[in-house]
Amino acid sequence: MTKPRHIAVIDVGKTNAKLVVVDAASGVELAVRSTPNRVVSNGPYPHYDVDVLWHFFLHSLTEFAETPGFDAISVTAHGAAAALLGENGLAMPVIDYEHIYPDAVRQDYAQLRPDFAETGSPYLAGGLNVGAQIHYQKTQFPALFAGVKTVLTYAQYWVWRLTGTAVNEVTSLGCHTDLWNPRNGEYSSLVDKLELRPLLPPVRSAFDHIGDLLAPLKTQIGINRSVPVFCGIHDSNASLLPHLMTRTSPFSVVSTGTWVVLFAVGGHLDQLDQQRDTLANVDAYGKAVPSARFMGGREFDLLTGGNAVAPDAETLQRVIRDQVMILPGLAKGTGPYPNRVANWPNGEPGNPAERTAAASLYAAMMTAISLELIGSAGATIIEGPFSRNALYLSALCNLTQREVISLPGGSTGTSLGAALLAGATIPAPTNTGNVQPLDNGFDAYAKAWRDHLA
Repeated sequence: MTKPRHIAVIDVGKTNAKLVVVDAASGVELAVRSTPNRVVSNGPYPHYDVDVLWHFFLHSLTEFAETPGFDAISVTAHGAAAALLGENGLAMPVIDYEHIYPDAVRQDYAQLRPDFAETGSPYLAGGLNVGAQIHYQKTQFPALFAGVKTVLTYAQYWVWRLTGTAVNEVTSLGCHTDLWNPRNGEYSSLVDKLELRPLLPPVRSAFDHIGDLLAPLKTQIGINRSVPVFCGIHDSNASLLPHLMTRTSPFSVVSTGTWVVLFAVGGHLDQLDQQRDTLANVDAYGKAVPSARFMGGREFDLLTGGNAVAPDAETLQRVIRDQVMILPGLAKGTGPYPNRVANWPNGEPGNPAERTAAASLYAAMMTAISLELIGSAGATIIEGPFSRNALYLSALCNLTQREVISLPGGSTGTSLGAALLAGATIPAPTNTGNVQPLDNGFDAYAKAWRDHLA
């Protein structure tokens, strides 16, 4: 197979979806289109409007067919989702993982799910465990579930729509689904408890060429050449992949977006705490990686009302001096303090700039705590929106006492990571500047924050 020149990446995030064309030789994004990933409430439960997304992807592929053009397709998608196929498409809608199940359903599932020692997957809120989703769909909607013939991980659902070939993949199976045993590299005991094994297609490597774009889709898009489609990858693992290819352990990657997902390459699997949202993810090579998560992007937006205002030096000094701080947590049931309710122990900020400062320092404190929990060491690489937040970066430098590297442009790295599966080249490193710590006044602020939680 000829190495592709341009790679189209379908990138499905929880909040937004993108179609990106990546130059294979340089790893640079040549063209991007994005759309909100909306949840619809009609039907048996809240679910993603996959048909709207599909039309968006086809329209974008058609738009980019000639300029800049593409000759391969790869896929990346958020975790905590599975597609349940029948004979001719979805047998059940793809459920929104934030949907909350009845207590009785949760209790029943708690009795079924494997121990943390087997899966490295904590018991999470709503449908953040894919096993919990499938249990809910199977027990609450048995007539619909009776029509299920195939269970697909989410990125591979889009691969199936592109190629007609059904496969699963380990990064999506290994991201807190309860369905995977990362140490043994095989399905967990839950698969047989839920009687899913006959419904699961073969597990393929993220790097595998699964098939070519279906002929009717080529006609619709307006191309007459063969277009290989690659297996695809969980989005946070896509962000991790370029670093696995270029850096030496130990180091940590902090991928920021709606979720802040942290990977400690060279960290400690044996110290993970299932009560504090730490877990074992599985990287593109099938290796377990100590990880942690908190809903940092969502919390930052809630705290700032979507109107972040960078604080000036005087405002920041006042916030630190007066210890204007928010304690966890806004996204209940997630992160290192899942059972706490957020509060302002010293009073709320007086204006948007103070609020943004407090939100930035909060995000840095939560990041530092999470990194400690997974035994991180070496440099910390920040990707995504928080990589543009200078206050967050400087505070994190204080808190970790290690090098903090901000990737340029605020990219999450998901599209590049997916493009690497199809043979793209990692861009040459860009000078990101030297992140400087805050002055000593912040150390007292950080200690007070921790003391409130003691």
